[in-house]
Amino acid sequence: MRVVLHGGFAEKGRTSIGVQGRGYRLLLDAGVNTSARGTDAYYPRITRDELAATDAIVVTHGHEDHVAALGWCIAQGFRGRIFMTAQTRRDAGVALEGYAEPAHRHLADNALIENLPLGDDALSLGPFSIKTGRSGHVAGGVWLALRDGVKRFTYCGDVLPSSSVFAMDALPACGTIAIDASYGDDPVRADERARQIAAWIDAHEGGCVLPTPLYGRSAELLALVEGPLALATGMRDALQAQLREGDWLIGAIAARLSTRMQAATDWREGDSLPRAALLCHDGMGMAGPSQSILTIARERSHPTLFTGHLPDGSPGHRMAIERRADWIRLPTHPTLDENLAMVAATGAQTVLGHSCEPRTLAALGRHVPQLRTTLATGDVVDL
Repeated sequence: MRVVLHGGFAEKGRTSIGVQGRGYRLLLDAGVNTSARGTDAYYPRITRDELAATDAIVVTHGHEDHVAALGWCIAQGFRGRIFMTAQTRRDAGVALEGYAEPAHRHLADNALIENLPLGDDALSLGPFSIKTGRSGHVAGGVWLALRDGVKRFTYCGDVLPSSSVFAMDALPACGTIAIDASYGDDPVRADERARQIAAWIDAHEGGCVLPTPLYGRSAELLALVEGPLALATGMRDALQAQLREGDWLIGAIAARLSTRMQAATDWREGDSLPRAALLCHDGMGMAGPSQSILTIARERSHPTLFTGHLPDGSPGHRMAIERRADWIRLPTHPTLDENLAMVAATGAQTVLGHSCEPRTLAALGRHVPQLRTTLATGDVVDL
């Protein structure tokens, strides 16, 4: 089994991994790098010939750094099969609208998408038997475990074992694992970050702006807002869709969050910023209603809190470095203890880390001796 790193290694964004065996080629995810828009580094590092020879693409979830290059892959010559869950297909439309060129979006929208099931024998593609499990990152998000009869390789995609909203299934044993290394060696637990964010929101009772992706972190933030709540255009529908996904959620969380959402007001373009916590898409200010909302918030010094990754040059990044907004990371990826536990549970002897820069990966490597800290996009790993 050969693993080819097409994106997301020694960098954040354009996550994409090729897996090859016995003449069969898979591509796991096809994301974009939002920090590199307008350059070749925006898309996965994969050639037209490689895409033409690829038999299938399997998408773990619908965020832009994992799916927004799908139409680009088709434009570059990919003609194989495409698999994703129904929820990921829904979410992918948002990512494509915000981050794909119109022609690429059209190609992805009109492609034949096959359903990606959950379970031990979700797919059989060429020599690969593929097991899937819930990721804890977003409804419909999965991890992938590949077997070829000899080798076992697990690709986490984006995962969150400690989510208060979304369920995550245990990872199987494997020899090699590609972990979600987004946070490096950050040791702060999700519940502690959640308390910090809840306290920040409570301290701004005159209202605040909370930019967030429509799917995933939006539900995690909804769980934290105890006081007045407002929802920007599109947010109510997205939250309702997530809370209908009972099989992907933890316990009775759907009923509790539904009650909270029913008390929320709706914000529309042209309205004044409310005296409430305003959830708006997207989390970086690069697309959706948050583009205009953040412009207003910046001009009026309205309290704003970012809780996720801010690409260099994004509106959110500029506001943060100018101290016109605050930033407290709400974990939607594993912290140090969680990655240590997952690696130990799988028994993996080789660990690859995606979605982080070299310095962050090196810091994590001091805790995970099996981690290949010098790998970068473009490298090949033979298992």
